[in-house]
Amino acid sequence: MATPCSVEELKPPAEGQLARLEGGKLVVPDNPVVVYIEGDGIGPEVVRSAIQVINAAVEKAYGGARRIVWWEAVAGEKAQRECGELLPKATLEAIKIARLALKGPLTTPVGSGFRSINVTIRQALDLYANIRPVRFYGQPAPHKYADKVNFVIFRENTEDVYAGIEWPHDSAEAERLRQFLKQELGVTIREDAGIGVKPISKFATQRLMRRALEWALRNGNKRITLMHKGNIMKYTEGAFMKWGYEVALNEFREHVVTEQELWEKYNGEIPEGKILVNDRIADNMLQQIITRPWDYEIIVAPNLNGDYISDAANALVGGIGMAAGMNMGDGIAVAEPVHGSAPKYAGKNVINPTAEILSATLLIGEFMGWREVTRLVEDAIRRAIADKKVTYDLARHMPGVEPLKTTEYTEALIQYIREA
Repeated sequence: MATPCSVEELKPPAEGQLARLEGGKLVVPDNPVVVYIEGDGIGPEVVRSAIQVINAAVEKAYGGARRIVWWEAVAGEKAQRECGELLPKATLEAIKIARLALKGPLTTPVGSGFRSINVTIRQALDLYANIRPVRFYGQPAPHKYADKVNFVIFRENTEDVYAGIEWPHDSAEAERLRQFLKQELGVTIREDAGIGVKPISKFATQRLMRRALEWALRNGNKRITLMHKGNIMKYTEGAFMKWGYEVALNEFREHVVTEQELWEKYNGEIPEGKILVNDRIADNMLQQIITRPWDYEIIVAPNLNGDYISDAANALVGGIGMAAGMNMGDGIAVAEPVHGSAPKYAGKNVINPTAEILSATLLIGEFMGWREVTRLVEDAIRRAIADKKVTYDLARHMPGVEPLKTTEYTEALIQYIREA
C-alpha cells in the first residue's frame, strides 16, 4: 500500500473499524484500526517487534475474537524520503481518525535545526498527558531498592518550557522583549541572554490532575504526589501545586485525603478507600525516589520536571531501555518509548525493544482497556529476564549470559505468551 502523503489519499484499512468517542468515553471495536509510525534509527526494528508481540498477546487473550488492524503512517526520515516533509498532514489526520497510534522514536536535533516532531505531534493533537510508568521486572539494576520502584509519572505535555517560546540572544524579538521588560516592568535582562517563556495554566494543570486521579481510582493506587519548584517559581510551579490540590479537593473529595489530614485525623495511616494527595519540592523529590521509593506511586509534574524525574526514576531500575510512554488526550493517544532513535545501532538487530513493547501495552491495555494483553506481555518479560533471555543491554550486566538478537528476544516473548 502506498504511503499516504496527503489527506486526500487517506483510506483506513477496510478490514478494521475506527474507535470513537461517545459521551466522553472511548468506544473500542473488536477489530480497531491502530496507526503505527516506524520512526527513525532503531524505530523500525522495535516497532516491528512490538507489533508482533502485541498480536501474539491479543490472539492468546481473545482466541481470535479480537484483533488489531495496523495502519501505517509516516514521520521523520521515512516521511522526508517518501513525502518530502518530516510530518505530513496526512499522518496527523490518520491519528485523529483512528484515535490510537503506536510510534517509534524520532530524531530531534540539539541546539539547532527543526523543532522536535515528537513535541509537534503532542501539541497538534492536544496530547496533554505524558504517562510514563517506571517498573521493575527483574532486570539488572543499580539501585538497592529497585524492587520497590513502581511509579507512574504524569507529565504535562503542552506547556512549560516545551511550549517552545524562546528567542536567541541576538534576535530582534529578544531585544524588543528586553526593552519592554525594562521600560514597562522595571526588569533588566543582560543583552547576551537568550529569553524563554514558561507558561503554566490552570486549565492544563487541572485536566492533567484529573487524569492522574482517574488513573489512581481505576488501578487502586494509594498515593499521588505533585512535584514542583513552587518555593521559587511561585506563580507557575507554585500555582501548578495549588491548582492540582483544587481538583483533588473540589472534584474528588470523597476519595482523597491530604498529608495534613493524614496526620491530624488518621495517625499517619492512609484510610481504607482513600488516596493520599501530597506535594514535594522538585529537587527533594529527586532525592526521595532514591531514598524512599515505596512512598510514591503516581507523580504529577510540569513538563520539564516530569522529563527529569522519569529518566532519573528509570535509572533506578536499569535505564530507559525498559521505559515506556504514552501521550494521551481526550479520546486519543499516541504511545512511544522514552528513549531516542539511537541511529548507531540501527539495522544491527541488537537493540532492546522492551520499551516499545511496553508502550504498546499502555495503548492496548490501559487506554483501550484490553488489560489481559498487558498481563500476558508483562509476565512474558519477567519470564525472559528470569531465564536470562535478554538483549545485549541487559546481558552485559549478567555475567556469562549470551545476549539475544532483537528478533530472537521477540520470538522468546511470543513463545512465553503462547505457553501462558
